[in-house]
Amino acid sequence: MKVVDTNIVAYLLLEGPHSEAARALHAADSDWQSESFLMVELVNVLATAMRSAKHPLTETLQTLAEAQHLMSAGLRSVEDRDVLNAAAHFGISGYDARFLVVARALGERLVTEDAKLRRAAPEFTCSLAEALAD
Repeated sequence: MKVVDTNIVAYLLLEGPHSEAARALHAADSDWQSESFLMVELVNVLATAMRSAKHPLTETLQTLAEAQHLMSAGLRSVEDRDVLNAAAHFGISGYDARFLVVARALGERLVTEDAKLRRAAPEFTCSLAEALAD
């Protein structure tokens, strides 16, 4: 099992600087878990890609369907109170805290390429490279 944030799923589905690593992580362990807010953030990433004319609507809708299939069994909801406690404790956004709360609840490290989040909570996070090395 891997707990991932939005950027890891985006790298898996959209070509980017960490796509090869995201594909390798998924090949090694396809049981990806996350907070349900991931889909809200991912839709925003897809809308941005579509606006920048990199992806037509039909391709974007297909990518969304792939994301929904990929994450359908692994999306979890967390208590807002837990999110606020984590945000206060680590000095991070409520958005980032949602993913961190899931990782902590599952006893796993959050895989993220968000360097600021990794610096704020190094004991509960890791990069793609670190996750692949485990």
